[in-house]
Amino acid sequence: MVLFTILEVFYLILTTLAVGYIFSGMIRKEPRDVLHSYKRFDWNDIWFSIQVAAPGIILHELGHKFVAIAFGLDAHYEVWPTGLLLGIILKAVGSGFMLLAPGYVTFSGASPLVSSLTAFAGPFVNLCLWIIPLFIIKYYKNIRRTTAVTLILMQNMNKWLFLFNMIPIPPLDGFKVIQPLLQLFF
Repeated sequence: MVLFTILEVFYLILTTLAVGYIFSGMIRKEPRDVLHSYKRFDWNDIWFSIQVAAPGIILHELGHKFVAIAFGLDAHYEVWPTGLLLGIILKAVGSGFMLLAPGYVTFSGASPLVSSLTAFAGPFVNLCLWIIPLFIIKYYKNIRRTTAVTLILMQNMNKWLFLFNMIPIPPLDGFKVIQPLLQLFF
């Protein structure tokens, strides 16, 4: 069994770069002066955004994939070109509105309980990436300022990813967690 196909690796790299670009400028280590704030493309901002935002998004999707695989299902990460392109375009035109739906994991043949657990796996990763930085910041005393800023931004981003994804409306994960469970009881 192959854990990742070449196409999935390509999709994950593409998603990571797109997420870094989409969040660049919104997530900053340091405040910027007025002249620098008009710069549209900055590799340092993109790299920092990848460090902060991509783990929550990529690991969220891999959480779905690995739980599905653990239950014996065939699962694949797919890029949603429309969602990815829309996020990039909104960023490129300087829109204040952001849409981020870069991809999803496909699987089939799951029981309602397995489907629900697989759906919860992604938000659970975000929950962990929300809580773990809190403990690191609180209990690790010799933390550098840049590391602390990165962890605080990562913690905040994953808090919102968890809360947003758990809203029980389609196509969000919250709906995919509750809907199969309701089928078991009704």
